[in-house]
Amino acid sequence: MPAPSSSPHAPARTLRLLLGDQLNAKHSWWKDVDEDVLTVMVECRQETDYAQHHVQKVLSFFLAMRHFAQERQQEGHRLVYVSIAHPDAQRPMLEVVHDRLKACGAQAFAYQSPDEWRLDELIRTKTADWAVEVTEADTEHFLTQRGDLAQHFEGKKQYLMESFYRMMRKRHDVLLDAGGQPEGGKWNYDANNRKKLPKGHVPPAPKLWEKDVTALRDELDAAGVKTVGRTSWTAFGWPVSRAEGLELLSLFVEELLPRFGDFQDALTEDSWTVYHSRLSFVMNVKLLHPREVIGAVEQKWRENPGHASVEQVEGFIRQILGWREYMRGVYWAHMPSYASMNFFGHERKLPGWYWTGKTGMRCLQHAIGQTLDHAYAHHIQRLMVTGNFALLAGIDPAEVDAWYLGVYIDAIEWVEMPNARGMSQFADGGIVGTKPYVSSANYIHKMGPHCGACRYNRTGKTEPDACPFNSLYWHFHATNRSLLERNPRIGMVYRTWDKMTPEKQQALLDRGDHVLDNLETL
Repeated sequence: MPAPSSSPHAPARTLRLLLGDQLNAKHSWWKDVDEDVLTVMVECRQETDYAQHHVQKVLSFFLAMRHFAQERQQEGHRLVYVSIAHPDAQRPMLEVVHDRLKACGAQAFAYQSPDEWRLDELIRTKTADWAVEVTEADTEHFLTQRGDLAQHFEGKKQYLMESFYRMMRKRHDVLLDAGGQPEGGKWNYDANNRKKLPKGHVPPAPKLWEKDVTALRDELDAAGVKTVGRTSWTAFGWPVSRAEGLELLSLFVEELLPRFGDFQDALTEDSWTVYHSRLSFVMNVKLLHPREVIGAVEQKWRENPGHASVEQVEGFIRQILGWREYMRGVYWAHMPSYASMNFFGHERKLPGWYWTGKTGMRCLQHAIGQTLDHAYAHHIQRLMVTGNFALLAGIDPAEVDAWYLGVYIDAIEWVEMPNARGMSQFADGGIVGTKPYVSSANYIHKMGPHCGACRYNRTGKTEPDACPFNSLYWHFHATNRSLLERNPRIGMVYRTWDKMTPEKQQALLDRGDHVLDNLETL
């Protein structure tokens, strides 16, 4: 898709800036056409370069932005679009915007609240001395305000998601019976959502879209944009318009929802999507509203309860109404200090194979390879495979942040950072998670087939071919005992450790040291 026209425009009273993740066609900005209002959208190196992004992430953002801009122009809205091929794309975004503001003689500047702290601060700071009226509008997307979660947990050190989730169910009247109680009699069916795929069971093939992205990729290369990952030139895995997002939502509700909850944690090498919706990108750039996604799922269940059980429906709604809003609330409650939290003081560099997938550990090889192929991995692959290893290996949380932010299509800092630094790496010391989410090879074997094809022995502990997860699991807990042993959810780990002979303990520690000394060659 070519970039929308960026030709000069006539004078305007108000200039608006629209960011690439603010593609909400239902926003009040677009209700009426006003000839005195000019909107600016910018593809810029400032945003492609603050992390090393997956090529599919950059392509998807720019395709979505271009499609959105063309739709608004077709409706009659005045919109100037600066493409990555334009010389202005090399300049700081707000310098470009300010030049446009002066050129059109606008007396007012308006923007929608950025979802990332860095952009929020940047716009506030840079526009403070602009000689025009500056106004900030809500994005009209989220189901909470920035400070709602902090207010809900005022005075608490730990933010229990379940408490917040129940409040949200009640506030928005979601999946409640006539008496205001949870449908099915339980608020949470997470315990029912942890099944392994049956042997020989292959989930349906994912929906793809036929798109030739060669021209846009050439534009990125010509502009000097550096990316990671791979992409097909014609079969594109991601919706980049509202219409495509609605198509994917319908497909999820009709075909995938009936088995979503059961297998949302399952690991497999036969499908990169399993029964997951893949709606996170279109939601995070605001092409779809969370209420319409939740509503479509709940409505289907109410109209046809036999289509999908309440366990499947609740498991999905919890991700959107609970976890997604919760992550955003944690982010705004603790930024900017959250970005430097490092509870364990971890300092190791991320192994280079996180960027290539070239490791002998089959679970990591597959999760990273899938990520490089599709800019996607589901939450258990992120939490209990890539994140699990990074935490056990003592990787600097900033390194982990940068990786997750770059390689996943749905990674925008407000949702990536509390998931990675908080839930995955426990760097916040327990604000998000009640304990570090780490495991030995046993959990990975329980949830999927990777161990059977691995060069390492999943049952080994201290042997040369023993799975690195096993010794690192005990090494991590022994090293961090002073920080963790009072955690009531970890007591069993230390009781088991204390029952081992000193010789066995030392052998595990020695093997763990060897693994840590040889991370690059695992």
